[in-house]
Amino acid sequence: MARYYDVHPDDPQRRTIRQVVDLVRDGGLIAYPTDSCFALGCALGNKEGLDRIRAIRRLDDKHHFTLVCRDFAQLGQFVHVGNAVFRAVKASTPGSYTFILPATKEVPRRLLHPKKKTVGVRIPDHRATQALLDELGEPLLSSTLLLPDEEEPLTQGWDIKERLDHAVDAVLDSGDCGVEPTTVVDLSGPEPEVVRKGAGDPSRFE
Repeated sequence: MARYYDVHPDDPQRRTIRQVVDLVRDGGLIAYPTDSCFALGCALGNKEGLDRIRAIRRLDDKHHFTLVCRDFAQLGQFVHVGNAVFRAVKASTPGSYTFILPATKEVPRRLLHPKKKTVGVRIPDHRATQALLDELGEPLLSSTLLLPDEEEPLTQGWDIKERLDHAVDAVLDSGDCGVEPTTVVDLSGPEPEVVRKGAGDPSRFE
C-alpha cells in the first residue's frame, strides 16, 4: 500500500520531503507533482524502479525516459550541450519542456534510446519537485504519469493513491499542479524537432 504525503505547495515541509527522499534512496518508486502534471520517479540507478515504470505505463524499449534535474549545472553532467543548444535550453528552463540530447557516460546505458544514445532531461518550475531534487542531490529518473489507454495524465494525488496503491510506494501531493505534459523537443540532430506539443510554448523551436 502506497504512503501518502501532503506538503505545502510554496513551502514544502522539509521533514516530509526527507522521508520521501529516503524512500527513493531505498529503492522506492514515487508519484510526484511537477509544473506539467504528475510523474513517476525513482533513483537513477534503480533498475527495478525502471521496470516498474515500464510495467505501469506499458512502455517499449524505445521510450525516452527523463532525468528531472535540479538546475542547469546538474543537467550538464548528464547530457552534451553545445553552444547553440545551451542558449536555447537555458532560455527555456526552468519550465515545462523536456529536451532530448546525447547522453554522457554518467547515464546508465539501460536509460538510453537504443539507437540514438540519447536521453530526455528537464528542469521543472515547481517548489515541491525542487525540494525533492535538492534533498536527493541527483536527478530523478522519471516518466509522465499517463496510464495505458488514457489520453489525459493523472493530476489528483488522492486519485493516484487510489488507482496505483499497490503499484507505487508513495504519492507526494502538493495540491494543484500542471495538467498538461511537457513539450518535448529533440535537440540531438542538426535542427530542433518538436516531438510533442504540451505545456511549454513550442513556437521558439519550430
